[in-house]
Amino acid sequence: MNIDSIIAELGKVVSQADIKPDEPLSRHTSIKIGGPVEALVTPRSKEQLLEVCKTIRAFGREPIIIGNGSNILASDGRIASIAVKTHDGLSQVTFCDDTCFAESGMLLSRLAVNAQKKGLAGLEFVYGIPGTLGGAVFMNAGAYGAEMKDVVVETEVLGAGGQVRRITDHGFSYRRSVFIESGEIILGSKLKLTPDDPAAILDRMNELSARRKASQPLDVPSAGSAFKRPKEGFAAVLIDEAGLKGFSIGGAQVSEKHAGFIINKGGATCDDVLSLIEHIKKTVIRVFGIELEPEIRLIQ
Repeated sequence: MNIDSIIAELGKVVSQADIKPDEPLSRHTSIKIGGPVEALVTPRSKEQLLEVCKTIRAFGREPIIIGNGSNILASDGRIASIAVKTHDGLSQVTFCDDTCFAESGMLLSRLAVNAQKKGLAGLEFVYGIPGTLGGAVFMNAGAYGAEMKDVVVETEVLGAGGQVRRITDHGFSYRRSVFIESGEIILGSKLKLTPDDPAAILDRMNELSARRKASQPLDVPSAGSAFKRPKEGFAAVLIDEAGLKGFSIGGAQVSEKHAGFIINKGGATCDDVLSLIEHIKKTVIRVFGIELEPEIRLIQ
């Protein structure tokens, strides 16, 4: 189907300014890599998101949903897909007692700050993570001993058949959820938090933020943690002890600050990153007999 026909229909749902044909994903991923998609659409409300997905599916296509692009590696060449970006448009949150419902495009740091101001604890661990709520729920993001499964109690989703429903069984496990297989699109989630002193919550947030800044390469493009934690040890420690800290292929490099991160030191391609990931995996297997599993989501 001619992409122009799809774009024309999408123009009936969102502003033309919110439809970008041939948009490079390098402009929308934290690692600054990615070729052009056929179009990138930014809905400005949940209602627009529903209509955008309905329109794309009416043409027999399935949209690629991206939030803030913080855990994504996209192919260098043209990507034959339509991307839908939730960050900016779907970022509303409402509080009720010790719970809140936030839309999928809301930045995690902003959500943590909103909760802190309400005197609600439980989201300190996401403060400083550059992703959105939808992405965090999708992969059961976690840090410093906490995960999304600890606070998420219900999620509103759009199913493949166009139905909107709420689920409570998320199938959470380490860096996984039911959404990885189901194909359902996350619209928003209800979180159960814990009342606490706002000043105490802020202190914990600032402490974790300082730890992140001290240990992670936040000042250079990356896709966050590149590998999941193996059953034995920690990925970053294994990569470091294998002598790979600072090792590079093309413009992709194992961060010298944190070996669990692959950074774009300038001009890195998707192939550079994939080649580096493969080299790291082979080296760690050879040295330690442990297989690392990538955490980054690949779009191609």
